[in-house]
Amino acid sequence: MKTVIYMLMIVTVASCNSGKNGKPIAANSDLAATLESYYTERMELFPLEATYNGDARYNNLLPADFTDGYRMRLKDFFTRYKQALTRFDPATLNDNDQKSYNILNYETDMELRGLDLGFMGSTFLSDHIYIPFDQFNGLPLIFGQMGSGRGIQPFKTVKDYENWLERAAAFPAWADSAIESFQKGIANNYVLPKAVVVKMVPQMLDLVVADAAKSLFYGPVQLIPADFSEADKERLKAAYIDAINNNIVPAYKKLGDFLQAEYLPKARATSGFNALPGGDNLYTYLVKYWTTTNKTPEEIYQTGLSEVERIRNEMEMVKNQIGFKGSLDALFTFMKTDKQFMPFNTPEEILAATRKIQKRIDPNLKKLFTHFPKTKFEIRQTEDFRAASASAEYYPGLPNGSRPGIYYIPIVDAKKFNVTGGMESTFLHEALPGHHFQISIQSENEALPDFRRYIWYGAYGEGYALYCESLGKELGLYTDPYQHLGALGDEMHRAIRLVVDVAIHTGTMNREVAIKYMMQNEAVDEDGAVAETERYMVYAGQALSYKTGALKIRELRNKYSNMLGDKFSLAAFHDEFIKDGCMPLDIIEGSMDKWANQFLDHNGA
Repeated sequence: MKTVIYMLMIVTVASCNSGKNGKPIAANSDLAATLESYYTERMELFPLEATYNGDARYNNLLPADFTDGYRMRLKDFFTRYKQALTRFDPATLNDNDQKSYNILNYETDMELRGLDLGFMGSTFLSDHIYIPFDQFNGLPLIFGQMGSGRGIQPFKTVKDYENWLERAAAFPAWADSAIESFQKGIANNYVLPKAVVVKMVPQMLDLVVADAAKSLFYGPVQLIPADFSEADKERLKAAYIDAINNNIVPAYKKLGDFLQAEYLPKARATSGFNALPGGDNLYTYLVKYWTTTNKTPEEIYQTGLSEVERIRNEMEMVKNQIGFKGSLDALFTFMKTDKQFMPFNTPEEILAATRKIQKRIDPNLKKLFTHFPKTKFEIRQTEDFRAASASAEYYPGLPNGSRPGIYYIPIVDAKKFNVTGGMESTFLHEALPGHHFQISIQSENEALPDFRRYIWYGAYGEGYALYCESLGKELGLYTDPYQHLGALGDEMHRAIRLVVDVAIHTGTMNREVAIKYMMQNEAVDEDGAVAETERYMVYAGQALSYKTGALKIRELRNKYSNMLGDKFSLAAFHDEFIKDGCMPLDIIEGSMDKWANQFLDHNGA
């Protein structure tokens, strides 16, 4: 029955592309050309984003994207395409083109506003003119993944290997520009908090090795395809050793030494953006950038307080079901410390347990979705060099099959890996049916212009992934009350973010108060609370996107369920929500409203 209803919905949505005479509105070829030009030019300006998207044309490029000259190019780029859109009347466009028009109009407007504030965001990286990277986000961190031979940078052909050598050759100049940018920040009293700079120094110096063969960047040499000629194998091996010894290692050492000797003494003791020049305006912008809403920081803060209270009440109910006699805080301590929740001895045991989660949900996914991604999926352990500062995360695959979607699990000490830390809910979020479904289906949709196949909005993408955590019981998980508590803990974690992120950047909380607040309201140890708090300190606003988006999706689900009654299909709702990819929340709500209303019109419900 649900399949029939879903097909009716698809037919109905297709009819929305009709003009006044009832005939379908054809796709606008001029708009398509504009969108393709935008994407091509964007990829050249953002070559790491191109690599991330599987576009190999610029795999050799590495611009210093925080320099004044580069940002002037970006301002010209976004201004030209915002102006180009004025040639089109959205009322004359079909449904798909209207979405493209609205998304690009929103995108160019937000990017221009960000550049005026010294901020630049992309699908792949975000930075500020005075802060080119930090302990959580930035090129020096992802450069190791890219150059390891197992990340997004391809190493399959001789040309691939040569592309990386060119990119690596540009890294010393990038590092010099980064240092210059940090120095400008010092001169303008715009610096990172001291607590996070301390973490950045070892991140840089841990990649400084005396033996090139022991470098993370030696990985591609060990993976040279057997069909390369012997001459190419020897030439590339020598070139990679030279690049490691003379480009990569010296650049990381220079960055580490600079951060230790010059930047750390100038770093600030404060925690939030409110302490920076123009920081209040930048934070207000970042709230909108990451949530794609017009909500004020105060509104988000109040929502956070309300959600923390609601989830804590649910935790109390589960605690009573378990029969635990102590307080909720005592239960948190029990879950964090009792050995029964740390059953593993090796990383492989953790990976195997994660694969069992996938097998458990596979039969039930078909009840909640009818469209499945074609892109392959893998579970991997996070690389050692970044595991201590990493969270579980998803790296997208490519629709052409050349790269699988990868769920990375950081394992610092397998014997201390705690299963109550949301092991099941995190899989639903980062892997299936969360990021892997949404990102893969989006990139596989050839009906979308390229810029939409790879675009990212945190409120949509992270909001959807967090929403997927709430599907645990419907997918056959959370049967263990401690896993249910872990899932509630993950939801609490995102609710706490609404409180802490805003409080830090408006000066209501400092680092220490935020850490204490987190530990009082969720089952997190001090190291975890510190890492998360320091993430919010540098990645302002990003953490707001998860809960904001998830609340909107749940609101829409309830709205359409009430509207359509017994004709509502949850699988159809999910498929409709993710089929056209990431959008600002207002745009996706308008699209979903149209979908539901046309279904009503078609079926007389």
